[in-house]
Amino acid sequence: MAAKVKKGDRVIVTAGRNKGAKGEVLKVIPAEDRVVVQGVNVVKRHQRPSQMDPGGIKTFEAPIHISNVAIVDPRDGKATRVGFKTDEHGRKTRYAKRSGESIDV
Repeated sequence: MAAKVKKGDRVIVTAGRNKGAKGEVLKVIPAEDRVVVQGVNVVKRHQRPSQMDPGGIKTFEAPIHISNVAIVDPRDGKATRVGFKTDEHGRKTRYAKRSGESIDV
C-alpha cells in the first residue's frame, strides 16, 4: 500500500496529549505505523556521558502512532483525509479529500 503520510508533510495531531498541534513529519517508521512530528510528543531522557557527548538531560521528539495524525489541507489548514489519483502524466499522486487539492508538488 502507498504511504499516505510522508516525510516533510504538514500534519495535525488528532488525539492524545498534543491534540491540535501542527508540525512537519521528520521521520516515518512504516514497520511500527509511527511518525515523528516536529515539536510534538517531546520527551526528556537522561543521557550518560560518552567520548563524543557530554551527557545530561536531552529532549527529543518521540514517535506517535500514525492514526493520531492527519494531513493538513493546503487550502484551509484543517485536517483532511488523503486520496490517490493518477495525473495527466500517469503518475499516482496524493490529494486532499476535503478540498480536492493536490498534496504532492
